[in-house]
Amino acid sequence: MATLIDNLFNQTLMLLPAFAIVCTLALALLFDKVFGEAKHFHYLIGFGWLANKLEKTLNVSPSTQSIIKAKLFGTFAWCLLVFPLPMIYFYYLNHLVWYWQILLDASVLYLCLGLNSLHQHAMQIYRPLKSGDLDNARHFTGYIVSRETAALTEQEMSRATVESMLENGHDAVIASLIYYLIGGAPLVILHRLANTLDAMWGYKNSRFNHFGYASARLDDVLGFISGKCCTLLYALQGLTRGLCQQAFINAYQQGNQYKSHNGGWVMAAGATVMARKLGGSALYHGKVTHSLALGAGKKVTIDDIPASLTLVTRASLLLLVMVFSYQLTSYLQLPSI
Repeated sequence: MATLIDNLFNQTLMLLPAFAIVCTLALALLFDKVFGEAKHFHYLIGFGWLANKLEKTLNVSPSTQSIIKAKLFGTFAWCLLVFPLPMIYFYYLNHLVWYWQILLDASVLYLCLGLNSLHQHAMQIYRPLKSGDLDNARHFTGYIVSRETAALTEQEMSRATVESMLENGHDAVIASLIYYLIGGAPLVILHRLANTLDAMWGYKNSRFNHFGYASARLDDVLGFISGKCCTLLYALQGLTRGLCQQAFINAYQQGNQYKSHNGGWVMAAGATVMARKLGGSALYHGKVTHSLALGAGKKVTIDDIPASLTLVTRASLLLLVMVFSYQLTSYLQLPSI
């Protein structure tokens, strides 16, 4: 019996290198599920501090600085902050023994994932909404959206949360998984840092309109491929209800007209599969902004908050199954030695 177990164990170890990619993805998702977001000494805290210092140094007088100069300085700052770490990883940490490479890559990917964090943020809005505590729900809604939350209704908070879950399901989960498949951990790091700079500098105001131009545009470029993959993963979940094709149609028609191309595609597809309609009016910095309607169906309700989390979770698991199927097929087609 012991010999049989040893043989099975040794055969499993021999198989693992052929399934290194899916093992890395699964391990990273497991780490995220078990440990959640790093609460102390998170790497983005130091990165954010450095980004703020560099921005204050190079973006000294945004109101009088020329447009070209501001954009050049912003692009230079972006390159200085984003490129070094992925390059170091690529040249010095990307060629380890397979089992150490899986562990290291999975750890890096885990640090870039936010599925557990999305769940926590959504639930701390969902629970007070279910109990009728609107003030507490408004407080926590302010954590995930930039719109003003002081006068939001129950339905408006539900809509804002679902929109945030679907969009950040791409930004904080699917994009990192996709870019690991494309370029390994170095590309994951690059995308995560670029996405962080977009969140810090990608504002259309007097200070960042020109300095943050490169950050906003490059984040859009980096999110283009992963956004379409996320759209696919959302849409496929509508196959059993005949909503898959309509999800693609709405993603194309509505997403291309939305203020954020990548966000519009994923939210339109996700909302369609959920048979819900997103978008509408919201108050940003004292101004009412009207957003294009996304998806199709009824208005969002409180119970659509956990449903949106389920959609994102299933998208990540669906991707895992696809990768495993591909690697299994490739392994079975290898000529026997």
